[in-house]
Amino acid sequence: MKRTSALLGLILVAVFAASCTGGSESERRSKEAAQRADSAQPAARPAPARPDPYGHGAAGGRVPAFQTAAEELKNLPPTLPPEKFTGEQRLGYQAVKKIPQTIAQLPCFCHCDEGFGHKSLHSCFVDDHASHCAVCIDEALMAYQMQREQGLAPAQIRERIVARYSSGQ
Repeated sequence: MKRTSALLGLILVAVFAASCTGGSESERRSKEAAQRADSAQPAARPAPARPDPYGHGAAGGRVPAFQTAAEELKNLPPTLPPEKFTGEQRLGYQAVKKIPQTIAQLPCFCHCDEGFGHKSLHSCFVDDHASHCAVCIDEALMAYQMQREQGLAPAQIRERIVARYSSGQ
């Protein structure tokens, strides 16, 4: 009886020890082999997100709001006078003043349609928002150049701006 109890005790100790060390010898070897394989090849990591130089979120690749309705384009509110600004900001406000209907047909990729309820890139220039936002200024100047120098229509300009800002370039 003592032998049976001692044998039973030994078996229990062996089972307990095996469960604490990860199972049977073959299971332990398999785990060690897997660990060696994992350490030999680093896990593939997704490329780090490119930082947004302007501090604005990408909003999941969503194209922001823009206007195309003829009635909306006829009744655009006036933009702030370019004379209130200097440098790039002044150039941006001047461009919008010259081609307001084109600018109204463009989305603004600082995604101010969500934060401020803007209806298009034109809305950014109705107040001083654009004067504090490089995205707004860059888009306006780009649009002005594409229309004046390349003769592109608003829809073509919009396609190019969406392609540029959606790709993160």
